[in-house]
Amino acid sequence: MSELCSFPDFEKIKDEINRKEKLLLNYVPVYIVLPIFGIVAEDNKNAELEETKKRLKRLKEEACIDGVMVDVWWGIVESEDPKKYKWEGYKELFKMIMSLELKIHVIMSFHKSSENGKTIGLPNWIVQYGKANPDIYYTDRNGFPDEGCLSLGVDNKPLFDDGNGKKRTAIKVYSDFMSSFKDNMIEFLEDGVIVAIEVGLGPNGELCYPSFPKEERKKGGETQQEWKTSGIGEFQCYDKYLKEDYEDNANDKQKQKVDLSDEKEFGNYNSKPGKTKFFKKNGTYTTETGKFFLEWYSNKLILHGDQVLREANKIFNGLKIDLVAKVSGVHWFYNHHSHAAELTAGYYNLDNKKKKKEEEGEGEGEGEGEGEGEGEGEGEGERDNRDGYSPIARMLYKRNCVLSFSCLEMKAINHISKEPFSSPEKLVKAVLSRAWKKGIEVIGANTWEINDADGYNQVLLNARPKGSNPKGKPKFKVHSFMCLRLSENLFKTNYDMFKDFVRKMHANLDYCGDAEMYPHEVESNSAITTEEILDASTVTKASEPIEWDKETDSKVHG
Repeated sequence: MSELCSFPDFEKIKDEINRKEKLLLNYVPVYIVLPIFGIVAEDNKNAELEETKKRLKRLKEEACIDGVMVDVWWGIVESEDPKKYKWEGYKELFKMIMSLELKIHVIMSFHKSSENGKTIGLPNWIVQYGKANPDIYYTDRNGFPDEGCLSLGVDNKPLFDDGNGKKRTAIKVYSDFMSSFKDNMIEFLEDGVIVAIEVGLGPNGELCYPSFPKEERKKGGETQQEWKTSGIGEFQCYDKYLKEDYEDNANDKQKQKVDLSDEKEFGNYNSKPGKTKFFKKNGTYTTETGKFFLEWYSNKLILHGDQVLREANKIFNGLKIDLVAKVSGVHWFYNHHSHAAELTAGYYNLDNKKKKKEEEGEGEGEGEGEGEGEGEGEGEGERDNRDGYSPIARMLYKRNCVLSFSCLEMKAINHISKEPFSSPEKLVKAVLSRAWKKGIEVIGANTWEINDADGYNQVLLNARPKGSNPKGKPKFKVHSFMCLRLSENLFKTNYDMFKDFVRKMHANLDYCGDAEMYPHEVESNSAITTEEILDASTVTKASEPIEWDKETDSKVHG
């Protein structure tokens, strides 16, 4: 007697496929960030290509990562002469990554980077020009230039050679570089290997001023002090181009100018807010003179981002990739009434709510100045609220860009001893909420390497702040996550925890390599005007952050 054939239960299979398709909408792709140095060296060679390939292959097979993030350095590709681009090293790298079936998130890195005695600088021809005209760099009150990137003051100044006897603006220099990248990497762009291009907009590639430099600046034989953790930083508008712009703007609008040369007004990199005229309680930043300066300073930054991203839109128009811009996570005075560190970085962000620490008199007692830390005080309620992140979000919406933001692993409790006004959690909620409310996607990243379950779980919470949704797309979800950084330490320290983290980011699903899920076609929402962007600073109910769950529903266990 023959056995009866058993047929699969097609209804169960159909239900399981439907369940996985719904869960797939909760899937957050995870990219590993490649090391800054040694991937493509200054000689345009890949000295560590085989070792990098071995590590990435292991991460793909064992941890199921989705892709890699890689810096494409202006200082390497266009190093010697204007418009003489060398792409060989990056082509070789991209071919290797493609062979592993990983996606690539590229950064157009128009900045300098130094770490542990190693440096990738700006192109030599830029450095030589900067020796003759240091005003091409952001400059602080004492005249020390930051040679890490070009000042936005030269965006539209025809100062730079094109190799044929003509002069280019900084915007044209960036545009030419991106055009050459597109022409030389078109196969990777069209084949869905490169899925995102993050456009460098300032120091460390971020849309901000270099107000908290992490290395010494030099001028002649002098050396400037370094910024130290919890200092307010300094405004960076002292190159001749930005100074002229501020003075002209104030004169045209018949506004009183702040005295940019007054140290007592602004303090120095490591000052506390209460030791300055500008940031102390009811200080200059609350006056019409201070407000005008801060509006000018922050608006220049937003318009710089808009102008560079407009060029990127034109160049990559029609390609199925994400254009990305990164905002800096300046968290260490987020709980202070002045938000001083955000203001010097270019984020004109204020709120009028009482801060618990000020009410309790904590933190500012450390040399902050008389009267600080004793509560809000008379006149404090008259200060205007100011939404510093919605104008940036609206600008990115105009350019159809994705916002990149780090600090997703951070908690104030880990910083409170040195930074009593630090609140990375509140900052993350504020920035991500405003982006989502303006209709733009968010890419998350960590600031420091994660070595414990708390850090991974904080990322998981921020990645899906209202949890996963088994019935379909979650209410809020980051677009992808960039994990710092590929190294041998990743495999030696809690590697099993990292693999579990990736699995949880993937909503407990297997790797999904469908690149069509992620990027969208580059186009511009150009109907939005500049005035509408800048008007977004008005605080409304829409400025309030969304409500986060207290903890993630997808915990990694240590």
